[in-house]
Order: sequence, then C-alpha cells, then structure tokens
Amino acid sequence: MAEVQVKDNSGKGGKVRSKKQVPHVDLTPMVDLAFLLITFFMLVTTFNKPNVMDLGLPAKPNENQKPPDTEIDLSNSISIILGKDNRIFYHQLPKDELTPANLQETNFDREGITKVIEQAKARAKDQSKFTVIIKPTDDAVYKNFVDMLDEMAITKNEIYGITDIKPWEEAVYEKKVGESKATPAKPTN
Repeated sequence: MAEVQVKDNSGKGGKVRSKKQVPHVDLTPMVDLAFLLITFFMLVTTFNKPNVMDLGLPAKPNENQKPPDTEIDLSNSISIILGKDNRIFYHQLPKDELTPANLQETNFDREGITKVIEQAKARAKDQSKFTVIIKPTDDAVYKNFVDMLDEMAITKNEIYGITDIKPWEEAVYEKKVGESKATPAKPTN
C-alpha cells in the first residue's frame, strides 16, 4: 500500500511525517468467484427427480370393439381391502359367503401381507393368471395404497387391479371394524 506523506507546518522547518493509511480489502474478486462457484454447482448438480410409479393401464377399446370379459375366478385371485388406521383385510370369497368372521386381517410387514399373497398364489389353480385386486376404502391413506403397490413388486405379481370396494364388501368391512372397536383390548401383564 502506498503511504501518504503529510508536511508538518508547525514551524519546525518542514519536517515530513508519513501517515499510514487504514488497510482496505477489495472484495470484488471474491464476490465474482462466489457467483462463479454458485453458477457452476447449480449447473452440474442433479436435482431430486420425482418418484414416479409405473402403472400399466389397459388400452382404451375402440367404439365398435366388445369389452373384454373381466370375470376373475376366485381361486385365482385375492381381494385386499385397505382400511383406516393402517389396517388391511383380505378374502377370497364370493358375495354370499363373506361375513365379518371370515374377513381376515393382516399387516404390512413381511410376515403379513407378503406371506398372505404368496400363500394365495401357491393355492391358485392357474398361477400364471393369479390376480390381486386392491380395493381402498374412503378411509384409507395414500401411503398404504403405495405400500400395497410396492408389495406387488416385492411378490412379483404382475397381474393386479385397482377398483372400488363393492357395497356388500363395504358392509362386511364396516361390521368387522365396528366389532373390533366394541371388543375391549386384553390387558397385558
């Protein structure tokens, strides 16, 4: 840094006294560097990609085309009902045989729904046509629905359907949920 020399005119003949200037740091190059680094990292950083689940939907039929027969043999399928409070129910029964007593309940762990699906597939007449029918209720949460779709990948079931719960199934489901609320919990010792 340059020194500034100031003449002292106090009468002692022209002594020159040097006065040091306060240090000054020029931050302009550092700001330029910061903006260059920010720009560089913004350009080379990969942002989080949204999680997308691939759903294979059937093609829309032509106007003159007869809709396909969608009747599914009960021995080749399992109906899964997603309820409230992370509860999951399943059955393989027709309308006239389903009661709250034989609507089974399980959970989302490996020994729960995964095992149920694998056992149902093993008992199916034609395992290549085994179908899982997912029926979320109005009380079900989206997370449980996504977990159920993940189970389809885990159990390697490529044939599954998503549909509304039928009124007769909903009536049985409501009775089952009502019964479990009325039954007091057993105390644990």
